[in-house]
Amino acid sequence: MAPVIRALRKRSELFQPLVITTSQHREMLAQAMRSFRISSDIDLGLSHHNQTLADFTARALIALTGTFRQVNPDLLLVQGDTSTVVAAALAAFYHGLPIGHVEAGLRSGDTRRPFPEEVNRRMASCVTDMHFAPTELARENLLCERILDDHIFVTGNTIVDALEQIRHDGVFEDPLLNELEWDRKKVILATVHRRENLGQNLRDICAGFRRILELHPEVEIVIPVHLNPLVREIVYPELRGMAGVRLLEPIAYHDLIEVMRRSTLILTDSGGIQEEAPAMRKPVLILRSVTERPEVIESGFGELVGCDRDIIVDEVHRLLTDPVAYAAMTSGQNPFGDGRAAERIVDIITERCQSGRLFASPYVEAPVPQH
Repeated sequence: MAPVIRALRKRSELFQPLVITTSQHREMLAQAMRSFRISSDIDLGLSHHNQTLADFTARALIALTGTFRQVNPDLLLVQGDTSTVVAAALAAFYHGLPIGHVEAGLRSGDTRRPFPEEVNRRMASCVTDMHFAPTELARENLLCERILDDHIFVTGNTIVDALEQIRHDGVFEDPLLNELEWDRKKVILATVHRRENLGQNLRDICAGFRRILELHPEVEIVIPVHLNPLVREIVYPELRGMAGVRLLEPIAYHDLIEVMRRSTLILTDSGGIQEEAPAMRKPVLILRSVTERPEVIESGFGELVGCDRDIIVDEVHRLLTDPVAYAAMTSGQNPFGDGRAAERIVDIITERCQSGRLFASPYVEAPVPQH
């Protein structure tokens, strides 16, 4: 969302963006906002230790309803598929606000993978007035759900804009990254945090990492460990102290982008990193059985490898030893746009504001039945 906020601020004669955060993931949110020099105007501070999805979503719905009643904005913009998004969209719908959804239309086709994101974005689409789809495929998904074509806008993905706005001076904030022998090692960036991968799947993935290092002592695997206790209670016992593994606390966004830029390849179950890897021209092995971003596979940059230890090891080995296979996964065209998505989104909002067409279907008061 950072590029959209910046683009709105450039048109201060028309817009006054108000940044509201729920702090669903407080520490990681702070890192990202610092990288983009953005601060929240209203921080609801809803992050609680070991909170359930139901608890957080219920509290977010109540808090956001009160906030919208207090500040009474003219339009709500949400991005992505978090529980914050679905709570904010529903609160805005109840309050009678028009809603614009950035990165609309992503679908895996499986309500349990990713969980709960697949259902979150479907629910947000039900109440959205302006669907800012990143790709033509996302637009087609929305059309299949009977959303009218003139409420869908293919803009590209704002993640490409964000990457172009990030600058790195070559010195990492995390000192462990500065110690890495980047010139001598083949670095693999690995991130794992999906709920459906917790438990045995994550243990199998860690076993795959151990086997990769046995076969390839020239490799260093860098793992920023997610703050979820269910991730940490598996990753640390499985991999702590192993030669060739760097277990890090979550790193600043600009550091993460620089690690991606310097890495040989990426293993992840993250959605965002699937979008960032093609912009970096890096192969990404997706630790999932389905993805809501099939464009990364169609463009050649990505491959679904799931959580099977042997498949993970075989595919990493192939990319590390076969230059032709590696080149095939790094020579495609980035499917997520040209870095002007935020500008297009603000152009559309401007036109819709000026024409009075912010709502997809204006609310009409139903007549009172006469008895």
